[in-house]
Amino acid sequence: MRIALGIEYDGSAFSGWQIQAGTIHTVQATLEKALSKLADQKIDQCQVAGRTDSGVHATEQVIHFDTNVERTDRSWVLGCNRYLTAQTISVLWAHQVDNDFHARFSAQRRRYRYVILAREIRPTFLSKQVAWYRGSLDLKRMQSAAKYFVGEHDFDSYRTVHCQAKSPVKTVYFLNVSQRGEYFFIDIEANSFLHHMVRNIAGVLLKIGSGDASPEWADEVLEAKDRSKGGKTAPSEGLYLTNVTYDKKFNLPTIDSTTII
Repeated sequence: MRIALGIEYDGSAFSGWQIQAGTIHTVQATLEKALSKLADQKIDQCQVAGRTDSGVHATEQVIHFDTNVERTDRSWVLGCNRYLTAQTISVLWAHQVDNDFHARFSAQRRRYRYVILAREIRPTFLSKQVAWYRGSLDLKRMQSAAKYFVGEHDFDSYRTVHCQAKSPVKTVYFLNVSQRGEYFFIDIEANSFLHHMVRNIAGVLLKIGSGDASPEWADEVLEAKDRSKGGKTAPSEGLYLTNVTYDKKFNLPTIDSTTII
């Protein structure tokens, strides 16, 4: 049978999602170890909706795995959390799905939130959970620039040179910039994302919000289709995968994970 899980994790504790040669502490390795203990058999090759990088968090990541061990949805949740002793990953929900479900390829949309603390003093308690900008930001300038990203575009300027995606063309359904006190939130949803795409967009918006570039510069970078024309890549600490959308036929549970951050 195939089981889908919704999970959350503190990315600062891991070297990203994917198991890599020479890297032990990844989200995938930690989760598969807990699942294998619960199932009393080896469970590996878990598939994920979005492979997050080192330091990147998730408030509702979606994965799936195959097993012949029968457990109730509640047992998968409680049992797996029992073996996730580090308390840096939690399973939120479990749901048995048909074999045509795939955490990555069945996903229709993905949503990220980028969190910025804009103040002179560095963060203490949230040093690994937010991106720190030492200064003030202009919300209206950032909101004015955000409109250029919405729609179908070639995002070549906004991906890392090491990105392996076959096409740089993606569709952004919305990009909202909001503020709550000293905290700024960039919420973006698209059909899929390129490597470092959100962090590179955040880097451009930070430069615009600081007054060092005009809102129109976001569009100029987009049209250049050249990574060297863009801004700095914003740090990983502020990035969260917050939601993955699937066809309703899969009947997956949903949560409002943006209330966490």
